[in-house]
Amino acid sequence: MADAQNSVSTAARPMRLKDALRQARIEAADRTGVVVDLRDAEIARLEILNEALDPLFAEIPAGVELFDRGITQGDTPRLWIDVVAHVVMGRDKRMYRFVQDTAYGRIVLAESHEAAKIADAVTSYVARRLVERERALSLPPVQAAPPPAAPRRNGLWTFVLGFVAGALALFALALFAALRIS
Repeated sequence: MADAQNSVSTAARPMRLKDALRQARIEAADRTGVVVDLRDAEIARLEILNEALDPLFAEIPAGVELFDRGITQGDTPRLWIDVVAHVVMGRDKRMYRFVQDTAYGRIVLAESHEAAKIADAVTSYVARRLVERERALSLPPVQAAPPPAAPRRNGLWTFVLGFVAGALALFALALFAALRIS
């Protein structure tokens, strides 16, 4: 009878908060461990791609400062190519996604599971950016606009002349009206 009463009392008694907190912390640690493992896998894949791009960036002429390649390890790890283009892993954490930020939003330039295909897309992008730079440097310099004309300083004389002309017109109108009445 005592065993039956003891099992009923433990079943009816709610779990202590301390035990519930301990269980919640264990579950959170398990989830965090999985997330950290996925993040580490993302970073490792981006590092593989970064190493595959080393020969490309070694060929860029000295003095060209268009590109700032590096991996950022924020909430979403990214391999930056320049200030507007980067590679990020897709939702499945195995697909590379090469994207560019534009004034109209983010566009996907290439997507693949293979680092070599993304490296080819990055190579094309770098080549296009270098050509754009060459074209911008070869344009003739823009002619400066002529300086604005000096401000006119006869504004006071214009006001005085207008005032005198208006007063004369009113005097003439009053004189005409007076002669007509008589």
